[in-house]
Amino acid sequence: MSEPSRFDRGHTDDLMSFLAAGPTPYHAVANAAARLEKAGFRQVAETDAWDAETPAVSAAGSGGRYVLRGGAIIAWYVPEGAAPHTPFRIVGAHTDSPNLRVKPRPDAGAHGFRQVAVEIYGGPLMNSWLDRDLGLAGRLSLRDGSTRLVDVNRPLLRVPQLAIHLDRSVNSDGLKLDKQRHLQPVWGLGDDVRDGDLIAFLEHEAGLPAGSVTGWDLMTYAVEPPAYLGRDQELLAGPRMDNLLSVHAGTAALAAVAAGGAELPYIPVLAAFDHEETGSQSDTGADGPLLGSVLERTVLARGGSYEDRARAFAGTVCLSSDMGHAVHPNYAERHDPTHQPRANGGPILKVNVNNRYATDGSGRAIFAAACDKAGVPFQTFVSNNSMPCGTTIGPITAARHGIRTVDIGAAILSMHSARELCGADDPFLLANALVAFLEG
Repeated sequence: MSEPSRFDRGHTDDLMSFLAAGPTPYHAVANAAARLEKAGFRQVAETDAWDAETPAVSAAGSGGRYVLRGGAIIAWYVPEGAAPHTPFRIVGAHTDSPNLRVKPRPDAGAHGFRQVAVEIYGGPLMNSWLDRDLGLAGRLSLRDGSTRLVDVNRPLLRVPQLAIHLDRSVNSDGLKLDKQRHLQPVWGLGDDVRDGDLIAFLEHEAGLPAGSVTGWDLMTYAVEPPAYLGRDQELLAGPRMDNLLSVHAGTAALAAVAAGGAELPYIPVLAAFDHEETGSQSDTGADGPLLGSVLERTVLARGGSYEDRARAFAGTVCLSSDMGHAVHPNYAERHDPTHQPRANGGPILKVNVNNRYATDGSGRAIFAAACDKAGVPFQTFVSNNSMPCGTTIGPITAARHGIRTVDIGAAILSMHSARELCGADDPFLLANALVAFLEG
């Protein structure tokens, strides 16, 4: 008999709050950390010693811990009596989404409009950023070496589209956007464009002294909040589902497993990385050393050796949870005819024999067992052979750490749009499957 689901539609309500509170990877991991703190997890610093002699919060011993680095978070729960060679069960995800990011010299303008100079991050559906009310958020680096999060959550910028009267063929020939010329948002009027205006404005918004900001990582986002959609509210529309939906599900699942009090055969882990949309090659990306370093240090903190580390990694499994494509009703020919995931059909198993996804037959069996235990249906995604698929952190994790990895996710429409669409039941179905997987 399958266990009852742990999460219901209330999980999706909570996801909406999580999406709204995470306009940037830095805000998303801060939000995830706050939720884990409420569940009893404690932050450990990478610069501290992780051993039994370290007082108060240490990576040694049982309990929940997490590490923050920029837009990434690694969190884990060590059950009472776990041996140094105990394997890990990892939910992997990423915190970043395609968007428009502010350049080092942000102040620009032309023909009486004040503008913000932006660079294209990742592979957004660029037309989805036109004529939307945009906020501005990110991380400010201060003169004293500290950082401060900032979020201007109101209509501040807009990328205005060209009127059809000035482009009569747009509806017949299609919209063609030049990344440099056509996507610079306006945020005011005036001919006097002065360097430092935008940063001075953000200092004021953040309550900081003038001249205190010396560096920034800023990005635009659509301020329209997530919302249920449809006659029966069976759909959910919102920003950054790729991939904060997975980060939220992984956070909730890890907290639930830690609170369950069960004897666990594995050490459950959440690994949410930045920069997946640009290749994961950074100190906070999946292709960096962060995950391997944290996991190895937890083994050594519990008195383990290199042999214990090797044994633990050999028995470890990672579910790389990212979004996948639901069959689009207007473009069904773009999908594989025999693998057609639907909204509210449950999480998807992502397969590609060219290793764009890391799933193999043994990984499928692991995921199928977790879904069966949770009482959750699952679907399979395979790309149309004529349209090569994207990739995820899955193959990177498998190759870099020698960890068995399975690619999964939830089915959505409008992937990489400023506003995406999924089934309203799929977020909690995914979270229930992740709980069963982490419990073993």
